[in-house]
Amino acid sequence: MVLAAQRDTLFRRLGEIEAGDVIRITTPHVEYAYRVTFTDIVDPDDTWVLRPTSAETLTLVTCYPFRYMGSAPKRFVVRARRVGPN
Repeated sequence: MVLAAQRDTLFRRLGEIEAGDVIRITTPHVEYAYRVTFTDIVDPDDTWVLRPTSAETLTLVTCYPFRYMGSAPKRFVVRARRVGPN
């Protein structure tokens, strides 16, 4: 699953996340847990972050730097693997 959001709204604090942190995605019927494996800063055309993976993976993407005014030149990526059952 890939989620993208604005760095100054939903992903405002995404830069605080670290490897090992747990991200929970909650729907009306189930909660999914993912453990962060890495973060990276990439160019906007680095589409490898959107490719399918062999494991159940969550990828979060937002513009970078976080406090940049205008169209940000980079992207901040968080990759996490699913942990535990539903």
